[in-house]
Amino acid sequence: MADFSFSNDSELLALNAQVLADPEEFEHWDKLAQAAQAQEGGLNRNSSPQAIASTRDVYDRFLTRFPLFFGYWKKYADLEFAIAGTEAADMVYERGIASIGISVDLWQNYCNFKTETNHDLDMIRELFERGAESVGLDFLGHLFWDKYLEFEERLNADDRVFSILERIIQIPMHQYARYFERYHSMAAKRPIAELAPVSVVARLREEVIQQLGPKAGNAAEVDRELRVLIDTYHMDIFNRTQAETTKRWTYEQEIKRPYYHVTELDEAQLSNWRNYLDFEESEGNYARIKFLYERCLVTAANYDEFWLRYARWMMSQGDKTEEVRNIYQRASCIFVPISQPTVRLWYAKFEEALKHPEVAGDILDAILMMIPGHLETILALTNLHRRSRGLEAAIQTLQMFISSMELSPYVRGALVAEWARLVADISGKPDEARDIFAGHSNQYLDCRPFWLKWFFFEVSQPAQDEMEQKKHYRRVKAVYDAVRQRSNLQGAAVKDLTTYYLAYLQERGPADAMVEVTQLDKEVNGPVSVQKRSSRRDTDNGGGTVSGQMLLENGLAGASMHEGPLGQMLGTTPVQAAVNGEVAGY
Repeated sequence: MADFSFSNDSELLALNAQVLADPEEFEHWDKLAQAAQAQEGGLNRNSSPQAIASTRDVYDRFLTRFPLFFGYWKKYADLEFAIAGTEAADMVYERGIASIGISVDLWQNYCNFKTETNHDLDMIRELFERGAESVGLDFLGHLFWDKYLEFEERLNADDRVFSILERIIQIPMHQYARYFERYHSMAAKRPIAELAPVSVVARLREEVIQQLGPKAGNAAEVDRELRVLIDTYHMDIFNRTQAETTKRWTYEQEIKRPYYHVTELDEAQLSNWRNYLDFEESEGNYARIKFLYERCLVTAANYDEFWLRYARWMMSQGDKTEEVRNIYQRASCIFVPISQPTVRLWYAKFEEALKHPEVAGDILDAILMMIPGHLETILALTNLHRRSRGLEAAIQTLQMFISSMELSPYVRGALVAEWARLVADISGKPDEARDIFAGHSNQYLDCRPFWLKWFFFEVSQPAQDEMEQKKHYRRVKAVYDAVRQRSNLQGAAVKDLTTYYLAYLQERGPADAMVEVTQLDKEVNGPVSVQKRSSRRDTDNGGGTVSGQMLLENGLAGASMHEGPLGQMLGTTPVQAAVNGEVAGY
């Protein structure tokens, strides 16, 4: 943390306090960086050690939080050059390209800096080649390629210039035609051996010899005709590059913000990236697809949708475990806010699939440290423990969270429902599961997942004969009636459950089920003047029309059960969804 205690600059101190209070606000960081660098009339080699150290700390923290702001890496490198020299600036540039390696602007600036401060040609060329590997495929990569060509031209290295142009003319990019014109002009003066791959030259030479027949003994004539065929070969390359550029032009012209910013992208931009990725994937070129994903994830770095898509695509490319892990780590540790934990949940699944349950657990624990009541994460951790440590460990995990009063009753109620599900589905003890539901019913009268899970639990139980079917019906009806008469669920939730209950009556109800169906339909779906809903708020004892026998059969009367909490939102399990069709996501 920057220490400005040495300073009496009230504005600087206030800006630092703003950053500490709200580190996600980019504008605070921008103002603080400017103010820090302006200390003592502008930092230089003679500035105080305190001012230099505090400004470095500001940039380090700023670029740790926002590593994709390539312009600030340039500013930081310029600052280091001014106060500490070439080596310090080099280190900042290296950190920058490690953070945003596909930035054409940053590579251009770095290479330009290197050509001006270093006289080792091999080292400079090595840097340019690294840049070509990183940003050479960019549709707007001409800024970098121009700098590379300019460097070689200053050295009068025509052979290297021609070699670079030969690479560029095969890349679909904005200014492809300009490079081809230059290449074509230089080709007329270059040796034939440099104009095409050896195999192509040999094949074309053979064609010329066959065409010339007896005249093939004239070497000059052969070379003349060979150059004509090579020109045609080059035009084929130009036409291919032009066609590939045209295919991408539609998507490229719709990219309004090719750089990172903290403001959100509009739906048109997001849709364009989706379509562009679809197109590039259909083309099937691994290098181009990977590069486009990296470009997309500069612009859309805060959108887990694209990180998940990238990871899934990479996973389909063969043995890419480390690449996939790197994608998940970058998304989870740097870019996607913890308030969007989906990508972290998938990262945990990925590690568990690789037989690293401890790592998966650490990822889930890290989410819960920041958002302790996130229900989906708690359930993921519970089931991770079930798969890796056994059912008892899973139940202990649930009970630990259920007993935590830091969680909301809603979340605790959903966790109780999950506890009952584990007991019923994994242990095969439906009576014990029913007791768990019954013993906690009075504590979670507002918890929609608790009641829906209980309802579908009863619906999913088997009934072999007529007697069991009657008992089955009584149990399902008792839960439904309890929802209407005892719970505090909102009317929409009760109406949804009524729809499921009516379907149950039609498919599995008793002989007189239609009497109940028509009565309920009138009370719940009829006009307001005839709708009716008993509720706990309308009765003294919450009894309503549910008989004491039915409540006892469902464990609602006097069942002693373990205490427990819960926390957030919940959907149905696949079994419950299958029982009632499309019921997931309530």
